[in-house]
Amino acid sequence: GRGKRPVINVSWNDAQDYVQWLSVQTGKKYRLPTEAEWEYAARGGTQTRYWWGDDIGKNNASCDCCGSQWDRRQTAPVGSFKANAFGLYDALGNVWEWVQDCWHENYHGAPNDGSVWLEKDSIDCNRQVIRGGSWGSIPQNLRCANRFGVGAGGEVADLGFRIARDFDV
Repeated sequence: GRGKRPVINVSWNDAQDYVQWLSVQTGKKYRLPTEAEWEYAARGGTQTRYWWGDDIGKNNASCDCCGSQWDRRQTAPVGSFKANAFGLYDALGNVWEWVQDCWHENYHGAPNDGSVWLEKDSIDCNRQVIRGGSWGSIPQNLRCANRFGVGAGGEVADLGFRIARDFDV
């Protein structure tokens, strides 16, 4: 019933169940991206606040005051905005996205290789990281570097996920 709109109202636990199910169904390894992978992909090779530049501009994403018809109302259909240089749609805005990592207040002690940062040295592994902002977020919350921690069981109307697939090398 949502057409091309992203899934919402999904807890981190729900997202984990989905990637496990998908892995069994396909025989391929799916998972949530790590926080580092998510940011790298969302930036699309840039170093600016948003993958399209340092200003929010108009109609680049769905958020509070982003200039789209969906701002502060609901999710936009996937692909309603230009993709980043890596071909990813809606990496910023539309829905907050769960990542695999436990919440840490800062990056002190984070893995240098982009791998997942779980319980070791975690202040609170009952909270998971969300990234990207949503249709209801202020533009500052869409910045590529912005992050928040949310309880793993939380289901929020503007919270969804993106998946990653591991490839055998």
